[in-house]
Amino acid sequence: MENRKFGYIRVSSRDQNEARQLQSMKEVGISNRDIFIDKQSGTDFNRDQYQSLKHHLRSGDILYIHSLDRFGRNKEEILNEWTDITKSIKADIVVLDMPLLDTSKYQDSIGTFISDLVLQILSWLAEEERERIKKRQREGIDVALQNGVQFGRPKAEITDAFITVYKEWKADRITATEAMRRADMKRTTFYKLVKEYETQQAN
Repeated sequence: MENRKFGYIRVSSRDQNEARQLQSMKEVGISNRDIFIDKQSGTDFNRDQYQSLKHHLRSGDILYIHSLDRFGRNKEEILNEWTDITKSIKADIVVLDMPLLDTSKYQDSIGTFISDLVLQILSWLAEEERERIKKRQREGIDVALQNGVQFGRPKAEITDAFITVYKEWKADRITATEAMRRADMKRTTFYKLVKEYETQQAN
């Protein structure tokens, strides 16, 4: 059976466009039916299309990926998957934007050693970058909190509009469901404010 070329593309959300990666796959002659695309995070390899791709890979096949960060984000898991594909399945991997990472070129132990070394360095750098981004995000959130920025849904408050709706509901002129709709509140929030308001009125 003839060896096949496969392409794997990952974009981290539906907002990202896979066109650039798709173009690079077409340029090396991979047909659409052999290109697998995941639209989700790269934190682990539990991705539908990636797992389907691995199921199709056979010894001697070549897997093309655009760049290492499109393959994955976690250093340990990248190395495990790389080893599984190249050593267990005995397929080759070509990273298109990193010519050193092309196992189809290396049939000797020195070449394999160089490829493995480069992979370890790059996967470590990918994880370091991910940690730096997370650290910057945490620092940004801390600074924002110190400056009084509120995260999450704004706290529901008793407003004149709420009081009007509350009185209508209490007078049995509207149902609780209608009151919640007019107040634009979920059930738990509505009853929480009802309790707060009634406590205020009782004091």
